[in-house]
Amino acid sequence: MYSKIKEEISQEYYQQYYQNDGQRFIAWYLRNIHNLDTIQAKDCITDGANDKQIDAVYIDNQASTIYIIQGKFYSKEVVDSEPLREVLASWILIKDLPKLQEAANDKLKVKINELSNAIDDDYDICFELVTTSTLTEAAQKDLAVFQKQLAEDDLLTANLMLIDNTTLQNKYLETLNKFKPYISHKFNLQSGKFIELDLSGTKAVIAAIPLRECIKIPGIKDQTLFRKNVRQSLGSGNKVNKGIAHTLKNDIQNFFFLHNGVTAICSEIDIKENILSVKELNIVNGCQSLTTIYNCSETVKTSNEGYIMFRFYEITDSDKADKISTSTNSQSAVKARDLRSNDKNVLAMKKAYEQRFPDGYFITKRGEVVDCIKYNPKHVINLTDIGKQLIAWHSQRPTIAYSETKIFDKCFSQLFKKDYLPENMQALRDLFEAVSELWTPDNPLGLNESLLAMKAYAPYHHLYAISVIFCEINKMPDSVPNPDTVLKKLNEYSLMSEIVQMAGGCLNMAFENASSEAIDNKKIFSPQNWVKNKGCLSDIKSAIRMQLVTYKLNFKNIYEKYSKALKIKNEDFETRWTAD
Repeated sequence: MYSKIKEEISQEYYQQYYQNDGQRFIAWYLRNIHNLDTIQAKDCITDGANDKQIDAVYIDNQASTIYIIQGKFYSKEVVDSEPLREVLASWILIKDLPKLQEAANDKLKVKINELSNAIDDDYDICFELVTTSTLTEAAQKDLAVFQKQLAEDDLLTANLMLIDNTTLQNKYLETLNKFKPYISHKFNLQSGKFIELDLSGTKAVIAAIPLRECIKIPGIKDQTLFRKNVRQSLGSGNKVNKGIAHTLKNDIQNFFFLHNGVTAICSEIDIKENILSVKELNIVNGCQSLTTIYNCSETVKTSNEGYIMFRFYEITDSDKADKISTSTNSQSAVKARDLRSNDKNVLAMKKAYEQRFPDGYFITKRGEVVDCIKYNPKHVINLTDIGKQLIAWHSQRPTIAYSETKIFDKCFSQLFKKDYLPENMQALRDLFEAVSELWTPDNPLGLNESLLAMKAYAPYHHLYAISVIFCEINKMPDSVPNPDTVLKKLNEYSLMSEIVQMAGGCLNMAFENASSEAIDNKKIFSPQNWVKNKGCLSDIKSAIRMQLVTYKLNFKNIYEKYSKALKIKNEDFETRWTAD
């Protein structure tokens, strides 16, 4: 991998934006493994003088996870424990954020602000040691010690993940969809503890597998066994994995009854004399469980009572295999958003929308695939998207749009109303689509690079800004305009593009003004904290008012055009919905 990465980071992008191969390596990792774009990757890099052994900080708001990354771009094959000790040192520093911020470089100071807020929101912390080498045997032992230390700390628990040369190569090949591990294995079954089935021509085996057999399965350590799993191990510090480990250590005889089991797909299954032979084994649901069992191997080895249920399916059809993987994994992590998919208000909104738009479809369940031939793509809306649009528009709180947990838990009853008009759902979809079309890498609006790096949630501030423009034009500053009325006005006067661009420009102006003010006052400005703080809303309003005053004084024709075209009735406004 060293040679491969060395070649790729010689490209113009890496050479232009990063000072050395260490930074280029981390940028390569963020782009190729975490799938960030060039702007997002650059925003995460903190490497340099006074980086305190923290090369990058990536906060994944969707997964509620903080990734703290230390990279070691080595040409040598093995490396000792020194990088591990550096990670441990950074963890100790993070336990005292005010002190760390005093000594950190400017980039890290900003990330510490963001990190602090994410910790307050109960995000998981994952340290990633990324290296093109392999740890020595002694370093591997230190890794296990450090992982336990981080996971069991009373003040700040965290996961420590090693991404060594082998794991890095596997992850890279997975992203290219070229890697297909051919793991064959034999399981020792026990009489009376398994059944063979034939279900619609598909061979299946349901078996109670002794836990001590699980630690013998190849591919757990390097994670190649879990290629089709949606995520790799989350480490021993993860709450669920800590619970699994507790059961293994304290109630192993009941593990079978307390666990949902493991799903495995294979290209071939054969049973002879209680020996189950499988080829091309892939675990599609059970990565966290098997990794935790492997990490508790000493406990598991000594027990004759512990079992776990395995479902083995013989699948030769790759499409069917992928469908099983998607289905089992989408069931594995049930979040607030998933629990709301069958809520009576959501179902009422779905029914109303699909009656109003017969060629439309309201996606309520995560992972649903819509037939684009049967349904009009412009009349397809998504429960997650509409939730974020509702909170940005009707609650005037785009600052919360990044958090599905808040939308579908704390604020759900205020946002999802069974009598909400389908025309308004469609209007929010169309308005947000017009916004999204401008949040692209070519940056047609000329947005500040730090703002563009937050395209997972900052566009909801852009949507909010459109509503504010209508409020200001109509002198209704404390109300919210009807989305359908807004859309009709913009389309009637062919002002959609113009107003969407104006809203984006005002958002950018507000962001840069806030940044300049912080710098002038010798304060740290954190872009992520700004978009999550209600103070940004008044900044956006001020920027819009300033822009309208500029039009009124210097471009009267534009101001008069907007005043006439965007004028709507007072009854087309309503009170802001409560969301905080």
